Amino acid sequence: MGCNVMRVPWLRYVSEMYKSKEKLTIKPSELSNFLTNPTYLFPENMKVFILLAILGLASAAVHQHKIQWRESRKMESLRSGEYAAYVEYQEKLRSASPKMLASLPQKVNDFGDYEYLGNITIGTPDQSFIVVLDTGSANLWIPGPTCTTNCNKKSKFDSTKSSTFVKNGQSWVIRYESGDAAGILGEDTVRFGAKGESQLAIPSTTFGIASKISADFKQDATDGILGLAFTSLAVDGVVPPLINAINQGILDQPLFTVFLEHRGALNNVGGGVFTYGAIDNTNCGPVVGYQPLSSATYYQFKAAGFKLGSYSSTKAAEVISDTGTSFLGGPTSVVDGLAKAAGAKYVALEGIYTIDCNAPPGTLDITIGSNVYSIQPVNYIVSIGNGKCVFAAFRFDSGGFGPAWILGDPFIRQYCNIYDIGNKRMGFAPSLQK
Repeated sequence: MGCNVMRVPWLRYVSEMYKSKEKLTIKPSELSNFLTNPTYLFPENMKVFILLAILGLASAAVHQHKIQWRESRKMESLRSGEYAAYVEYQEKLRSASPKMLASLPQKVNDFGDYEYLGNITIGTPDQSFIVVLDTGSANLWIPGPTCTTNCNKKSKFDSTKSSTFVKNGQSWVIRYESGDAAGILGEDTVRFGAKGESQLAIPSTTFGIASKISADFKQDATDGILGLAFTSLAVDGVVPPLINAINQGILDQPLFTVFLEHRGALNNVGGGVFTYGAIDNTNCGPVVGYQPLSSATYYQFKAAGFKLGSYSSTKAAEVISDTGTSFLGGPTSVVDGLAKAAGAKYVALEGIYTIDCNAPPGTLDITIGSNVYSIQPVNYIVSIGNGKCVFAAFRFDSGGFGPAWILGDPFIRQYCNIYDIGNKRMGFAPSLQK
């Protein structure tokens, strides 16, 4: 990380003395003291500034947050043959509550589609939780002690057991397509990472303590959601934990990198790494390119085209990078064209495209800026067990509101995504996993 001399008080002090021709005289007897303590000859008030600057530089951090992969409920139900019933259930909910769905403050998932989980702790001493790490939302919430329905098997945050908890009491509601979560806000220290491991501590973080969650969350391995998007996307304008860390100067750089491993065969195995405060040079190759964000709500930017085999679409589209979506989602006509070129067939009852597990359709190419990013079949042909595979894309028609495409895990497994919050841009680097 580069150092701007004029931002470091004692270097600025020396610089100003030089400009004013004021001499800094060091006697031979004082030389050893000056070398070990550069503030030795400076005024007392300047020593305080120097100490604060040194502490500030020392406190900036890079943190690697290891994550676990688990099969999504969508994939579980596809394998068991129950997904068609789930799709029908979702349609009935939409039909029964059109006004509620029309009033959703943001386009949100029902979180039946996520596959990557991480550990966090909240409070002093630490209380542990497993959360979805989601770049497609911006709020952190976990269950509280008054949450009984659908919360019985989940870890719950008890504010009375934390010495650093600050009461807020404001109520909140986040609505999803299949239900909602609701509760009150609180403030405490949130730590990314499991108890006993290296952690990124973020003091004075506001988060949701849920008294109610929808039935969709009941059987999930997760306790709650950790949104990583911008404050402008957050319900009630609550500052997300990561943005709070950046505002406090806790991170080396105002960005994070996501590296996702190729899918494993078992649940709760290593799934990848979220690196906060730096580009991940261990798991990711050189950055291919950056693309400016067109909207700093989601991580939204423009793509210039999509191609697979004989099919191509050159219509520019707004897309988002979303770790909380296990497939690629796009307009029906384009996704149908890509699927047909791959040799996949649409199953209307389940809303999926089936494909031969050994099909060799070639790469799925996405043009972003002046660069073409090619997704290998290993990352977009997904096994659902019993010798069956699906083309990892789904129909997503936004109706002209919000992004037209969701670039989910197949894209992020192929290319590390760099979420450069400070410069409001996305970067892409090839995953080094073969």
